[in-house]
Amino acid sequence: MVVIAGGLLAAPFAVQAQQVGKVWRIGLLVSGPPPGEHQCVLALRRGLTDLGYVEGRTHVLEIRWAEGRSEDTFPRFGAELVRLGVDLVVSVTSQGLREARDALAGVPVVMAAGTYPVERGLVASLSRPGANITGMATFTGELFAKRIQILAEAMPGVSRVVVLRIPGDQSDLIVRDLEKGARQFGMKLRVIALKGEGAEDLPVAFQTASRGGAQAVMTTQGPFFYQNRRLIAELALKHRLPSLTGEPLAAEAGTLLTHGASIEDSCHRAATFVDRILKGAKPADLPVEQPTKFGLVINRKTAKALGLTIPQSLLLRADQVIE
Repeated sequence: MVVIAGGLLAAPFAVQAQQVGKVWRIGLLVSGPPPGEHQCVLALRRGLTDLGYVEGRTHVLEIRWAEGRSEDTFPRFGAELVRLGVDLVVSVTSQGLREARDALAGVPVVMAAGTYPVERGLVASLSRPGANITGMATFTGELFAKRIQILAEAMPGVSRVVVLRIPGDQSDLIVRDLEKGARQFGMKLRVIALKGEGAEDLPVAFQTASRGGAQAVMTTQGPFFYQNRRLIAELALKHRLPSLTGEPLAAEAGTLLTHGASIEDSCHRAATFVDRILKGAKPADLPVEQPTKFGLVINRKTAKALGLTIPQSLLLRADQVIE
């Protein structure tokens, strides 16, 4: 009986030891900057570390990064990760996740910084995702309406605004929400489409905007605008166009105004979804979360170069003012 009892007692401990000793395999889909420099990837890694995970000991990351890509890039990456037997996938690319969704149907997926997940068919609703995808949603209609309001406050009376966009359903949704907000402030938006493959058409786009009488320029959002943030800021200043975007670090590069959810906070928070799923939770039962922190950065140096005086009320609300 002692032997039997000992065996019964040892079994749970053996299972627990096996679970504790397991090295999780986490797939990572990335677009934009290289993973070693990617703001979201770095924040996700910090989040996992803060939760007690040690890369190489408790988990390994199977990273699939698209430098140059075609339509089959992310579906192929998704299929590779499934064949590797990853325990879950973290997506740091919203468009890439949409493309790879079918390939990842049998694997839990966490959005580190998802965009319009309901409208794009990734989840049934924010409160009840309903399938294998959950995580953080950083883009909402309210966010882009707020950007229009900020531009109106910074430039009272502004009425002609150019929006630079790249192809894709994400840009379609952003433009829709910007236009909805613009109507409330009596603004007329002119949308200029870019190829989104290289920076070659940016100078022409700014020439077109300037000749068309634009008073300000905005962008939709995505890796293209992040990677070209410095050139966009330089062209905006060259053509005397106040600029507003949501890209991280764009104000530091010379853009007049940046506004948006903290990508770092969102991606850091995504680590908690990874933790809960690895501990047994199902994505369908984890409501998609939205950011609670939004940042406004004003480049006052750019404002002075443009001859603009930013209202004190807006300066006081800014999280950072670059002098």
